[in-house]
Amino acid sequence: MAQPDTKKIFFENLSGAGKAIAVLTSGGDAQGMNAAVRAVVRMGLYVGAKVYFIHEGYQGMVDGGENIEEASWESVSSMLQVGGTVIGSARCKEFRNHEGRLKAAHNLVLQGITNLCVIGGDGSLTGANLFREEWSGLLTELVEQGLIEADAVQKYSALHIVGMVGSIDNDFCGTDMTIGTDSALHRIIEVVDAIMTTAQSHQRTFVLEVMGRHCGYLALVSALACGADWVLIPEMPPEDGWEDKMCKKLSATRSRGTRLNIIIVAEGAIDRHGTPITSGIVKDNRAGMKRLNIIIVAEGAIDQNNRPITTENIKNLVVKCLGFDTRVTILGHVQRGGTPSAFDRILASRMGVEAVLALLETTANTPACVVSLRGNQSVRLPLMECVQMTQEVQRAMDGKRFEEAVKLRGRSFENNLRTYKLLAHRKPESELPVSNFNVAVLNVGAPAAGMNAAVRSAVRVGISEGHKMFAVSDGFEGFYKGQIREVKWADVGGWTGQGGSLLGTKRTLPAKHVEKIAEQMRMNNINALLIVGGFEAFLSLLELITARGKYEEFCVPMVMVPATVSNNVPGSDLSIGADTALNAITTTCDRIKQSASGTKRRVFIIETMGGYCGYLASVGGLAAGADAAYIYEEPFDIKDLQANVEHLTEKMKTSIQRGLVLRNENCNENYTTDFIYQLYSEEGKGVFDSRKNVLGHMQQGGAPSPFDRNFGTKISAKAMQWVTKKLTETFRKGRVFANMEDSCCLLGMRRRALVFQPVVQLKDETDFVHRIPKEQWWLKLRPLMKILAKYKTSYDVSDSGQLEHVIRNRPKESDASVAM
Repeated sequence: MAQPDTKKIFFENLSGAGKAIAVLTSGGDAQGMNAAVRAVVRMGLYVGAKVYFIHEGYQGMVDGGENIEEASWESVSSMLQVGGTVIGSARCKEFRNHEGRLKAAHNLVLQGITNLCVIGGDGSLTGANLFREEWSGLLTELVEQGLIEADAVQKYSALHIVGMVGSIDNDFCGTDMTIGTDSALHRIIEVVDAIMTTAQSHQRTFVLEVMGRHCGYLALVSALACGADWVLIPEMPPEDGWEDKMCKKLSATRSRGTRLNIIIVAEGAIDRHGTPITSGIVKDNRAGMKRLNIIIVAEGAIDQNNRPITTENIKNLVVKCLGFDTRVTILGHVQRGGTPSAFDRILASRMGVEAVLALLETTANTPACVVSLRGNQSVRLPLMECVQMTQEVQRAMDGKRFEEAVKLRGRSFENNLRTYKLLAHRKPESELPVSNFNVAVLNVGAPAAGMNAAVRSAVRVGISEGHKMFAVSDGFEGFYKGQIREVKWADVGGWTGQGGSLLGTKRTLPAKHVEKIAEQMRMNNINALLIVGGFEAFLSLLELITARGKYEEFCVPMVMVPATVSNNVPGSDLSIGADTALNAITTTCDRIKQSASGTKRRVFIIETMGGYCGYLASVGGLAAGADAAYIYEEPFDIKDLQANVEHLTEKMKTSIQRGLVLRNENCNENYTTDFIYQLYSEEGKGVFDSRKNVLGHMQQGGAPSPFDRNFGTKISAKAMQWVTKKLTETFRKGRVFANMEDSCCLLGMRRRALVFQPVVQLKDETDFVHRIPKEQWWLKLRPLMKILAKYKTSYDVSDSGQLEHVIRNRPKESDASVAM
């Protein structure tokens, strides 16, 4: 598809008048499907199209009648936070036959529907494409049978298909994340965190079986997120003799005094021989051991000979081999249940809007496409290219070409696997390289969930590469006071799921204490710095690079990993901790809105954190279904506030019972939360009443989300590998000397890639007064929130997904994309 000629094209140029769009969910359900349905309906109505629900998936299309129902704006209210799919889903054998598809075509023509938005897995999307290819022939048959008029063939000549992948398995090639995957990971990690607290009391090993069909993504990423001792996935069947290796690993971890082991197993796992694993060496060796092991097994895990690996096999093996008290937990359909995460709501909303735009732009020659996520961007990919690539993965696994299967899964999957191996399996001291470099890790700024995962990752990768790793307590305040200690592999065990900052973190900047910090650098022979933090960390690097002229101790490689709930670090689209904060906001908003159920109409005014950065208010508003979000970056006045009140008043006169308004804490010094609350209370008299809530520091607290655990883990591992490379490059004549701009970098997520950027080059991109980047990608999401809240506004589609090809090579760094 050609790129737009003009810089900005607004949705007014894309008229949906006269078009009819139908949306259906098919196959298995997934959290976030309802958010996608809501977005399709509201965007479709917004551009003037008629939108229809097709209930019960393809079965409803075949049966017709009441199963095909016209949708209204109000009919998708209050469904954003609901799990599953409220329009129903069913597997339909009849649609697989020609006669069934003929009935379905007849039912669509009766309603004038020629645009289908299908939310499902690869089977559902493949069926949709076949239906599209047969469409003209089906219409001809219907004319011959006298079921439709002859002119209908011309009037409804082409069926247009756009797909969205709704599946917790994340097994569809072409997209980094499918709708429902992040929510499933939330369910898994909630269970693992709960198991940890009870299992540590009983010296137990836990074997967890997770879903995923033939894809090990859920098992692999949950293993990364909880620091599992062992993971078994279909794409990486264990070699012969894996039983001994696993038992030795479990025994070794217990001998170091920790109390938890986890084994995660993919459902239906088999070994490389294709048979269940039942054997093991019998011995009892419990003395002085770690008290808890957790093993995660992915659904479909196999060994090198294609024999299934089951949780019961693993339990028996551990009991016979080590004598450990072992328990099995099979999570099952709990992984598909519950409310969708903030990530899935935002992903589904973006995809739903993109799907409608794709349908409006499609022509008779446009291939059926699927809306996908690559990095932080929406893209459109030819549907059948994605399906064929997905089928190639299975063929590679059937042919025992497991390395090829891992590569076909995509660079994100490959990187997850590489990172897990790096962090979970410690090499013997004799096999470690000897670098003689000392690297210090510290946290700077406010605490953010995921910081500990980042520190753990940095420490273990550093040790694996032969460095001595040092932890600095309390940021630069602890640095100048000499609060520096060496940390070993086991010292950071169990850190991944811990919230806050276990190292301690302060906002203190180094400039006032630069001489003492330089002295500590010299005394401890620190050769490199890795800083995990927010805007203060960015300012700190700028101060340290300035100090290089006077203190050579700072002429060492320095890198920053962004971690702040405010997501206001220049040079990065995302920061560690922001996803956890978004989930806290979304969950709280859900509960607040629920509190109004059965009462009179009510509007809630919610204040979020973020300083001058409106990320949490804007993206949280999109995830929670807010009616308005007031932020510093988009100035507003009393007329805007009045217009919002009037808009809500009109909505409240219909069936809408609740309103939600978010306000960023520093959006305006005069229009405070109290002022807005009082304005809404006064102007809404007789129609609705108002309540206010300041979320405060609860947005910084709690256990990190799966996204933040894994984002922190992977980005920090990459930063540590950069440090190693720079140390090697800058080591001359027995010392490290690095004074070039590119030796002091920020590692940030930019669109589809992780990019190392010299901090001095980011100065021009920064508003230092308000501590925000001058340009922020998420501002393009604000019109989505307004459109989905029924405001009349323009939507810039110049950055909407363009048709690409799944086989195209991705950017070099895209293996570390926003997807987990």
